Amino acid sequence: MSLSMYQASVPVFVRALNNLSGILEKGAAHAEARGFDPGVLFHGRLAPDMYPLSRQVQIATDVAKGCGARLAGLEPPKFADDEAAYGDLYGRIGKTVEFLQSLTPAQIDGTEEKEITLQLRETITFDGQTYLLAFALPNVYFHVTTAYDILRHNGVDIGKPDFIGKP
Repeated sequence: MSLSMYQASVPVFVRALNNLSGILEKGAAHAEARGFDPGVLFHGRLAPDMYPLSRQVQIATDVAKGCGARLAGLEPPKFADDEAAYGDLYGRIGKTVEFLQSLTPAQIDGTEEKEITLQLRETITFDGQTYLLAFALPNVYFHVTTAYDILRHNGVDIGKPDFIGKP
């Protein structure tokens, strides 16, 4: 049995983002239990030249929804990047998961050879499978991992099971 493009994308992104939401909840509980503003975590970063937690969440959701949309032949939904508080991150993740869950296997399966062009610092063109496996999945995992690391670095009691989640 082969793994379809849909199976390798939408459920994987949804799971990663739902797990991200779960670790953010643990971050908020940590801040409350210790009596500090979760904004400290919202603005937290691992190094001065890295993006803060808020931007890690924005990028993870942008890449996930962008990949799903592009593979499905849709324009990626635009989010304003206007999250101003820790609690706003849940809404962004929720909107992304809702969009991804609206996509069907029929929209995504068979897109292995579909041409996907991104305008980043330069124009990059991929086939669908390479876009998913070599660009989108690694980027989502990088930014979810970095968000996890920021929270863990700030003392939030999370571990590998929180990142991986339940099957």
